[in-house]
Amino acid sequence: MTMYTTNKAPSICFYGAGSMAEAIVRGLIRRKVAPPEAISMLNRSNRERLAYLEEAYGIKTGGDDAEKEALLTSASIIVLAMKPKDAGEALKALGPMLSRDQLIVSVIAGLSIPTIQALLGYKAPIARTMPNTSSSIGFGATGISFSAEATEAQTQQVLAMFEAVGTVQVIPEEQMEILTGVSGSGPAYIYYMMEAMIEAGIEGGLTPEQARELTVQTVLGAASMMKETGEEPAKLRKDITSPNGSTQAALETLAAGSFNETVKAAVHRAAERSREMGEAVKEALL
Repeated sequence: MTMYTTNKAPSICFYGAGSMAEAIVRGLIRRKVAPPEAISMLNRSNRERLAYLEEAYGIKTGGDDAEKEALLTSASIIVLAMKPKDAGEALKALGPMLSRDQLIVSVIAGLSIPTIQALLGYKAPIARTMPNTSSSIGFGATGISFSAEATEAQTQQVLAMFEAVGTVQVIPEEQMEILTGVSGSGPAYIYYMMEAMIEAGIEGGLTPEQARELTVQTVLGAASMMKETGEEPAKLRKDITSPNGSTQAALETLAAGSFNETVKAAVHRAAERSREMGEAVKEALL
């Protein structure tokens, strides 16, 4: 999908230049959603990091305060990608310098739309997003909530931005915590299970390399099978579970350890913790 043409490209300024910001920039350029000359990146003080990004992607960077302000005030879209602790000061400074139609896109965990608007001092058009780490290789899952002030054109621009690094789900903001529990933190649950599978393989006599390769391909294949066939996981599970066979024996062991309930409890606890952290961020910043 091409969102812009080079000669008519809304400029996108990333306020924060960490790994997630870089992943999104890489996707925007690779998928031709935005040309490098329409993208700028800023951070607080790490000039070495900005020099690397400028060289690697051909984007603009801001050095002194005047350059930063010029890039921020001229951008159609400002992506907030700084640490939560830095957001309060940055947003309070941004409020007076921005025009009311500039779109704010937040990738800061726990920072709600009302909190962002309160810190800016006006009802800005805002997209609150929760990408996950797989965005860095183009396989991300991102949840997005929009404020009432966001226009249809702005909505489409944000969707194109995040579709460049994976799949997107638009959700009401009150569902952002459960999305965090499912997809934001979700890769870690899969890695945790993969650790156990690799350890078991090694205990059974496989080499570490064999156990790793078999586990990685098994997880990749299972996810791809579900995506390609469109089948429900329960059906795919039943298709490979012969009565009284080895798979059934393994699944019975997982069930005896309350596998299903434990995973669901983990998702809900992640959502609850996300909500707690969001309240803490709000209290610290306002």
